[in-house]
Amino acid sequence: MATTPHTAAEVLLRRRRKIARLAWSVLAYNIAVVLWGAFVRASGSGAGCGRHWPLCNGEVVPQPKSIATIIEATHRATSGVAVIAVLALLVAAMRGLPRGHRARRGAVYSTVFIFAEALVGAGLVLFELVAHDASMKRGLSMVLHLSNTFLLLGALALTAWWATTEDGAPAEERPDAPKPLLLRSSLGVALGSVLVLGASGAVAALGDTLFPASSLREGLAQDLSPMAHVFLRLRILHPVIALGAGVVVLGAAGIVRSVSTSARARGFARLVTILYVVQFAAGLLNLTLLAPVAMQLVHLLLADATWIALVLMTWEAWTARDRVASAAASAPATASS
Repeated sequence: MATTPHTAAEVLLRRRRKIARLAWSVLAYNIAVVLWGAFVRASGSGAGCGRHWPLCNGEVVPQPKSIATIIEATHRATSGVAVIAVLALLVAAMRGLPRGHRARRGAVYSTVFIFAEALVGAGLVLFELVAHDASMKRGLSMVLHLSNTFLLLGALALTAWWATTEDGAPAEERPDAPKPLLLRSSLGVALGSVLVLGASGAVAALGDTLFPASSLREGLAQDLSPMAHVFLRLRILHPVIALGAGVVVLGAAGIVRSVSTSARARGFARLVTILYVVQFAAGLLNLTLLAPVAMQLVHLLLADATWIALVLMTWEAWTARDRVASAAASAPATASS
């Protein structure tokens, strides 16, 4: 018995919903892995497995020689599961979604970024850019690591969003409708500013780990000293960068609320505004409390959530005008027919 078109559509819808649930789960799991990785850095446990990768101290099942070994070995295990989860998402998207579906493309990008994440992590270990290393190479590696992490989370978020909504379905090729310059530039600058902010935050957090202060006054003295390490100089610049990025991000969210034709884009704009304000307040609290590990993790979680919301806001604001323009263009032809 042949499958009716209606039944085929229902089957595709069920598949898409399952893939969407899987994608959101993979995104949530990767956020947890990112937070555990930050805990590895904050606790100084990056050298817990020695200069061995992917094995821990050259052992398949590492012996718990120290707390650092347990923490680092756990991170490697959870990171390995993250790779498997992203690969499972890729297979599910390729098998369950039609050609041209954007979620398939998002799953491919997610796979590229998760392998890049693994390579960066391996490089940190093999070149011993862990624990108490305070070299510029480690600082640059933190910038690279954070940037790739944000790209990974953004790709996973878009994959989940495209699988959840109908916007990811294959569409007829059509020229993109022109976007207002103000909207286009504000979205691009907002994304770039948050990437820069995240990179400076990664280095600032490294400075907190390597050069802890016993009081706020001592911390300020460290930062303002003419002999201060570059990580400490970035530590004091990070709040200034956050303030500047906040102006850009909140401005972009305000523009989206004003000009976007998408209710979803306006909703994400409100969410971005709330998350950024809360994240900024958490950053100030983290600074005041001298960056305790728990507060660092909260701050990072809020940063990840803000980035994801910003990426989804950008997508919705960027494509809404295309959808409206396409509908408007097809209306006269429909009417004339």
